[in-house]
Amino acid sequence: MLEAAGVSHVQESVYRLLVTSGRATVDDIVQRTSLSRDETVRVLDTLTTMGLASHTDGAPRVFRAVPPDVALLPRIKSGADALDLARVEAARLIETYQDTMRRHDAGQLLEVITGAEALRRLLRQIQTNARDEMLWFCKAQYVAMPSGTNREEFEALARGVTYRVLYEKAFFDDEGAVDNVVAGVRAGEVARSVPHLPLRLAVADRSVAIFPLVPGGPNGSPDEPTTALVRDSNLLSALIALFESHWDDAVPLDVDDTGRLEADDTNPSAPLSPTDRKVLSLLVAGVADKAIASQMGLSRRTVQRHIQRMMEHAGAGTRMQLAWQAARRGWL
Repeated sequence: MLEAAGVSHVQESVYRLLVTSGRATVDDIVQRTSLSRDETVRVLDTLTTMGLASHTDGAPRVFRAVPPDVALLPRIKSGADALDLARVEAARLIETYQDTMRRHDAGQLLEVITGAEALRRLLRQIQTNARDEMLWFCKAQYVAMPSGTNREEFEALARGVTYRVLYEKAFFDDEGAVDNVVAGVRAGEVARSVPHLPLRLAVADRSVAIFPLVPGGPNGSPDEPTTALVRDSNLLSALIALFESHWDDAVPLDVDDTGRLEADDTNPSAPLSPTDRKVLSLLVAGVADKAIASQMGLSRRTVQRHIQRMMEHAGAGTRMQLAWQAARRGWL
């Protein structure tokens, strides 16, 4: 029972006898255990050295148990602290081992997945395990997950995972695609659109990515898709950089008050749209949201959505910070 505190089974038996009897000599312990006299002396001396027992100086020596809260609790705490340190060090060793294996074994970096069902399970798994962010390239025609069937996205959004999704223009030609994007945006998805995407791609927490090795399998085609799962590597970094370069050039998508999908098709390289700039100028001038909405012929909710989007773009946590960032960046 006390092995975690560094006390052996025999030592624990003798210590328990001292606790229950209050005091005992070597002969008392010998009579009440199966230990020899020499073994008993060794155990009692060890308990004394460990701080679990004390004895008188006369002959015969009389041994007493040191109170358990004084003798055992510090040892248990020390053992727990050592165990925590061991866990940390073990985690470091595991990470080092995995890094080493990835460097020497390409199979640790890239895993080939064949078949739509296996791909579907993997896509669901990485979303279920995602903690911070998902990045997506959504091309026209599905391979494994038809539009509207990705319930894992809504579950991840609900627990705070950020979704940034790029849709190519042809994606919206699929049946029900627009309604499904609207549902995603309303749930918190940040969506943008580009004329064309080079490949399908999903990246979870910037630590693992899934992308096709060869084209195939759209819309239930008999050709089974062959995809790759890639972990931390230069290839993964390149895929993330590819996503970010397309994201910067994409047109933001939003949902208007009537539930329709709308695109801000102004110059995508400009930091703010003309509507954003007008809302921002009125906001900095101290005009309330309701008055801004009235002047611009917008709903109050739309005005607030524009402000929130500008705050996210500027990395501002408050409207005052947004005003300061706008002045610093020359948006006004």
